[in-house]
Amino acid sequence: MKREYIRPVRLAAAVLSTPLGGCISVKAPDKPIEINLNVTIRQEVLVRLQRDVEQLINQNPQAFPQTKKP
Repeated sequence: MKREYIRPVRLAAAVLSTPLGGCISVKAPDKPIEINLNVTIRQEVLVRLQRDVEQLINQNPQAFPQTKKP
């Protein structure tokens, strides 16, 4: 009995979805897709700057005197 009901349902679904097939279109966007990765880039820049500053201080200790903590 159940198979008798499946065919009409499939047929009805196919008939009803046919007009919708013409409405769907795929086209490329006018503007490029933008992915925002500011957090990752900012962290990487901060790490690089910190390394550069540490190198600069180590290469020029007279320009950056460090006070010793008691």
